[in-house]
Order: sequence, then structure tokens, then C-alpha cells
Amino acid sequence: MIETARATPRTPPSTTERARLRDAVPPAESLDIAARRRRRAGRRRSAMTDLLGILAWVSASIAVTLWLASPGSHRVVGIGGWLTDAGIVAGLVATDLVLVMLVLAARVPLIDRTFGHDNAVAVHRSLGKPVLYLLLAHGALLTLGYGASAGTGPIAETIALFSTPDMPLAFLGLLLFLVVVVSSLVAVRRRLPYEAWHLIHLLSYAAVLVALPHMLSVGSVLAQGTWQRVYWIALYVVALGLIALYRFAVPIVVTFRHRIRVAGIETVAPGVVSIHLAGRDLDRLGARGGQYGVWRFWTAKTWWHANPVSFSAVPARGRARITVRDLGAGSARLGRITPGAFVSLEGPYGLFTSRARTAPYLALVASGIGITPVRSLLEDTDLRPGEATVLLRGTDADQQYLWHEIADLAEATGNRLYTMVGHRSRSRESWMTEEDVRRGVSLRSVFPNLLQSDLYVCGPRAWSDLVVREARSAGVPEHQIHQERFES
Repeated sequence: MIETARATPRTPPSTTERARLRDAVPPAESLDIAARRRRRAGRRRSAMTDLLGILAWVSASIAVTLWLASPGSHRVVGIGGWLTDAGIVAGLVATDLVLVMLVLAARVPLIDRTFGHDNAVAVHRSLGKPVLYLLLAHGALLTLGYGASAGTGPIAETIALFSTPDMPLAFLGLLLFLVVVVSSLVAVRRRLPYEAWHLIHLLSYAAVLVALPHMLSVGSVLAQGTWQRVYWIALYVVALGLIALYRFAVPIVVTFRHRIRVAGIETVAPGVVSIHLAGRDLDRLGARGGQYGVWRFWTAKTWWHANPVSFSAVPARGRARITVRDLGAGSARLGRITPGAFVSLEGPYGLFTSRARTAPYLALVASGIGITPVRSLLEDTDLRPGEATVLLRGTDADQQYLWHEIADLAEATGNRLYTMVGHRSRSRESWMTEEDVRRGVSLRSVFPNLLQSDLYVCGPRAWSDLVVREARSAGVPEHQIHQERFES
């Protein structure tokens, strides 16, 4: 039975146990060497993330350079010519970055291993708004430029453009991309069910495809026989090819190779179920504790929806498990799936694993369904006694998902578990309960080795952001903070 005493150890170690834990911890010199190596690895990962963003804009600069080097690109006549050329440059940069965004979202193993999938997705998201602004500028500048050169107004020129071959498709592509970007804004994203957002996001593929004829039919900009045309065709082939390979072909191969099916459904708490999966050689999926997969359950009511869900246990040879909370129409239906249903999988993905560690100690903080990656990460990490400390947070007894399993893992490895139960404080903005705020509990008091620890945080976005904010204020280096967010 798990004690719910706030910010106190589940089972305080005896004097004999404390001596055993102290003697089991390696000398400080060994920890310092390991810490230095991990810090270097963390700095390399941070540098790789910056490099990925730089490479995206370098790709766009190559597109503009090829256009500037092409014959006829420098003959600018009047204000209309300047506006038109500015519109062309905006369009080239925007289209290049859209294709780069597709590559970053394709889950290419080389990119994931080199930069990390989470970092690739972060760069992908950061490019969304600039691309939208550039596309809007592309349309507006070209309309004004053509109108100035022809002596017509913007409205008349817009009507004239619609009669140009492939231009209606270009406007359709712009509209589709506008819908995708707006749906991804935080304020809009939080109001949309995941199912609706995922469906809308697929429009980005359609936006790229419908804009392709316009790209290849704009005369001298991408004239046949030029290096520009070669570059753009190659970029389209690479981007769409990687999407087809890693988002569709590889998951199909993985699915049929491992033949995953639902073995059973276990109710964990109201609105929370564990889905037990059976298959062939599931230990060879390459899943690490803390990672997630994109699951599709092939039943009449769930086949159309892909569910990003973390492994709640490290896959064994013939079995795996995920634990799902009812957070929307799609996830609610998963609790009613009958055993034997066929399951397809994309992944595993994510850097919320022990491979991301850079410090000698481990601090794990989880709330709600965020327990799932923390539980599998703890299972998959080779821990010394006293190396890890776990803090679990829940509003009440109904939110203590898998806590008993975490307790068993902590006890088996000789590490500490703390629990914190109750509603969040209302007297001030905090991730803790009102009583813990009054008692002066903090991350530093729960985790004495906080600054020498890798901090893994998983839970609802607003709550986990507060934990991370306190960690940064306490001086935890950025490369030692690992955050996985769950919307609830």
C-alpha cells in the first residue's frame, strides 16, 4: 500500500539501510568523471539542435542563391519589378522551409539519432509562423508587383491571376497551409480534440502537392535546364520520399513483422485503462523506457485515429503494454476495444529516456497519466541504490495510476519514492498542494542532489511547466531538464 504522506518517503530507510545505500554509491571521483562526460554529451545535443535550425535556413539561402545566379533574375525595372522580385524571394524561402519542415516531421532515423526527434519537432514548429508570413508576403508582393507593372489595382490583378494556369491551385495551397498553421497555435490547439487537429495537420501534405504545378510553371524562375529546377525537384523528391518511406512504408513493415494484437484491457482507474499487447519479438522493437509510439487500432470505431501513447512497461519478447487516459473521443474508445484487435505502430520515438542523462543522479517527477513514461524509464534504467528519487503527484486516490508499480521498482533498486496527494495550491501559482506550500516544500528539499541530477518531468502542460520553472530558478542546467508533456 502506498503512503500518501506529502513529500515524505514511502518507506524511510533504517540505520542499516542508510549505511548500505551510502556504501553502495560510487566514490565522488567516479561520479565527477561520469558527470563531465554527460555534460559534454548534453552540450553536444544542445549544439546539434541549434545546428539543425541553422541548416534549415541555410537550405533556404541556397534556394535564393540559385535564383540570383540564374539568367534574368537581376533585370529589375521600376517599383513593380522590385515588388515582384521580393515576392519571388519570399515564395522561394517559404517553399523551401515547408519542405524542410516535412523532412523534420518524417521521423527519419538519421535525424532522430543525430539531433533527436523532440528537437527536430521543436525546429519544425518554430518554422511554422515564419513560413506562413512568407507565404502571405509572397502572394501580396506578387499581386502588387504585377499590378504596378501592368498599371492595374490589386483587386483587378488578383482576378487576373486566377485566370493564370495553376494559380488557383497555388491559392488553394496557401489556404490549406493557413488552416494548418492556425490550428497549431497554442490557443487554438488546446480547444481542438486531438483527432481534429491530427486530421487538419494532414492538410500540409495536400498543400505541398497542390502548389507543385505552380512552382514548376512560373517560367524563368524555374526554367528547364537550370540548376534551380534540379534543386527543387530533388528537394521535393527527398521530402515526399522520406514521408512516404518513414511515415507509411516502415510502419507497415514493422506492423506485419511483429503482428501486434490486443491481448486484454485492464481498468486501472476511472477513465484509465492499460492495454496489454501481444506480438512476435516485441523486445526487438528497439523501445527504450520513456519512449512512445503512435498506435492505430484496427476496429470499426478506431481505425481512422492514430494515438500517440507512451509505453507503460518495457516491451518483452511476446508482450507490451500501454496505459491510456480518456482525454478525448479517440482515447475514450480504446477502453472498449475487444481482445484480438489488430494494431499498427509507428515508432518508438522520443528522447525521454536514460540515454539523455548528463548527471550522476536521477530525479523523476510525474503527475496524472504522465506516470507512464516515468514508470517504463525507471524500469529500463540500471540504477545504483540511492541514485534515483521519485516524486508522484495526484489530486486524489483515483489519480494514483500505477503508483504501486513505481513503489515496487523503487524498493527493488534501493531508491526513494515520495508522494504528494491533494489539490494544487490556490493561494499562489504552484505545482504543489496548499499544505506543501505552507510547509515550504520545494524541489531542493525533495531532491537534495537536485543540481547534480537529471530532472525528468511528465504531466499536464501547465503543471509540468511550473515544475520546470522552479528547477530553472533553482539553478538546474537546461541540458539536465527533460520534459514530456501530457494534455489533460
